[in-house]
Amino acid sequence: MDRAAAIEQLRSACNNISREMMRLNPAITALGEPALQDELYKASYELTKQVEVLKKRVVKIQSGTDTPLT
Repeated sequence: MDRAAAIEQLRSACNNISREMMRLNPAITALGEPALQDELYKASYELTKQVEVLKKRVVKIQSGTDTPLT
């Protein structure tokens, strides 16, 4: 796999993960258990943050501005 293909695969995977993450909140809400929902919302939020970090790094890699110090 070359660099361009790797970047595209990363971008595609992040987009797919983001779309699937949007399906979590309605399912969490449907559980009807506030304590459990709170924990699941927190975990979902953390996952979302990490996916966003990946997406930003992919953009930097693609633009050529990603360095070990940025």
